[in-house]
Amino acid sequence: MREVYRITRRVAVSNASVLILGETGVGKELIAGAVHQLSHRSGRPFVRVNCGALSESLLESELFGHVRGAFTGAVSNRTGRFEAAHGGTIFLDEINSTSLTLQVKLLRVLQEKEFERVGDTSTNSADVRVIAASNRDLMGEVRSGRFREDLYWRLNVVPIEIPPLRERRDDIPTLVSHFLDHYNELNDRYVAHIGPGTMDALQDYHWPGNVRELQNYVERSVVMAETDELTVDLLPECVTDRQPLVIDSMESAGPVDFDTLAKSVVHLGLRQSDSDATDVHRSVVERVERELILQVLQACNGVQIRAATRLGMNRNTLHKKIKDYGLDE
Repeated sequence: MREVYRITRRVAVSNASVLILGETGVGKELIAGAVHQLSHRSGRPFVRVNCGALSESLLESELFGHVRGAFTGAVSNRTGRFEAAHGGTIFLDEINSTSLTLQVKLLRVLQEKEFERVGDTSTNSADVRVIAASNRDLMGEVRSGRFREDLYWRLNVVPIEIPPLRERRDDIPTLVSHFLDHYNELNDRYVAHIGPGTMDALQDYHWPGNVRELQNYVERSVVMAETDELTVDLLPECVTDRQPLVIDSMESAGPVDFDTLAKSVVHLGLRQSDSDATDVHRSVVERVERELILQVLQACNGVQIRAATRLGMNRNTLHKKIKDYGLDE
């Protein structure tokens, strides 16, 4: 995060386009706002657009405006977000949601600083700094043909990648303190103390929803607390580990690499074992191996020869493991 802040301060004083990358809920809009506030454009508008919330036709009108009669329902001229942001900054969130056709028009604005309203023939100029954000791997989107490569490189002048909360758990106490202050004031409460085990539970959780999820849980705790203490019982079951870790929920929150998933699995295995256990390696590795063999067998329609080849095992070794793990029932 120190590197994120350093790049943010450095790029803010320029007019360069910025591409902010990170999972949902990590605070991409906050970084975009900081870039604007630290720039010489801070006295001008900061306009936010969620590209994933509108259809292609509505988004084009939202961005560039339209003239009367441009389409059904266009009863008067409308100023678009680029015009509204003139002299300031426009933040295009979920830029990966835009269509290839709209991406061509965005590229023109970035390169030529010009655009036309929908249904108009006259050209307008736009002195706007563009900050875009995505919770997807945009280069992967380029390879799959869903995002224009030329637009990607035009946006990716200065990339800022925000790490997920599970990779910066040391930030959690500071974030909790900040959110407690905010929601205490908002709700006229005084939940000022952290109960035993509460911070440990928060720091051990995998946070698929990142900072936004933490913010929601702190707000809920402030509202529901009957004393001045944030206690473990105020946290949801998924945090206190009374419910199991669900890997699918991590993947649905955004791109998750295999190393992160492996760390989470091992972490959960260690937490669920006794502190004085001497067979941790066997219990964790065998459970992972069993699941691996099961899924490969399913993918190979139960054909052990194919599964053994895929796993890099001798067929007899695989057959024995299938029996040992009870997968032949």
